[in-house]
Amino acid sequence: MTVQSFSMTTSYAQNIRLVLFNPSSPPIVLVIITKQFKTDCLSVLAIIFQGELIEKRVTDLTLDEFRSYGPQNEVGSEGKSLFRKTKDGRIFEWKVEEDAPFCTLQEVFQKVDDTMGFNVELKFDDSIIYKEEELKHTLQVILQVVFEHAKERPVIFSSFQPDAALLMRKLQSTYPVFFLTNGGSEIYTDVRRNSLDEAIKVCTEGGLQGIVSEVKAVFRNPGAVTRIKETRLSLITYGQLNNVPEVVHMQHLMGIEGVIADLVHEITEAVSHFRDSAIDCEELGMFAEEGEIQVKTRHRFSSEELSLLPKLISEFIQS
Repeated sequence: MTVQSFSMTTSYAQNIRLVLFNPSSPPIVLVIITKQFKTDCLSVLAIIFQGELIEKRVTDLTLDEFRSYGPQNEVGSEGKSLFRKTKDGRIFEWKVEEDAPFCTLQEVFQKVDDTMGFNVELKFDDSIIYKEEELKHTLQVILQVVFEHAKERPVIFSSFQPDAALLMRKLQSTYPVFFLTNGGSEIYTDVRRNSLDEAIKVCTEGGLQGIVSEVKAVFRNPGAVTRIKETRLSLITYGQLNNVPEVVHMQHLMGIEGVIADLVHEITEAVSHFRDSAIDCEELGMFAEEGEIQVKTRHRFSSEELSLLPKLISEFIQS
């Protein structure tokens, strides 16, 4: 197993632009780029104007307005203040230890090392029912940038919005498309989002390449891993628990192919340690071929290790 991804939605006090563009940053295999043509409820720009708090979605702004917030490229120029609204309605001033101006998807493709893979997450508003033409227009705009600037860079698309994921697969076959799910941690009116089994159905019926699941959902339903593998889908997980080495180790035992983590350097080191330990695991690589991600591994674990799995799973879910 390798730590394949670095979450763009971390709580770490550093602008991700600085991480991506800094050659001294830790090695990262795959970067999640959240492309917010439609903002989710967790990410709303708020403007202080004459003592009033005025909320605006990112998609309500022109590019010039978008760039007017936060740090500016011009020396001595100060942008408008940024605030962050959480899901429960609380509002916080956006504060980081290191910051940099906003950048576009095109700029990220142009300035980040070509060997670094991108997971372009397609985010949409849960409260809006989108017409197919709306989704198609948004995805085509994204695809135009990717096709023009990706070159040989590994790219995958992912989305919690099942119709967006399915449509992205119909619009192109060059890059793999993954369906994101929290596996039932939250219940939605769209039943396709409410379980791993529904996620499997979405992927198999729509020709998607894999599932990205919240890690606790996998621990609550470990049998789903077998069903996912039987359908020849790839499985990656995300979640705060993926910053715990023991949790990543357990997923390695279960045959999960990759994790999205914030503590990339620490988890990568932990993975290398248990890979080189008494556990006999030879990983032959993860690569993209004709739009499909393929992973070949050979595992041999002791019965004692496997017997501890249920107990450890229970402890992690309750933590």
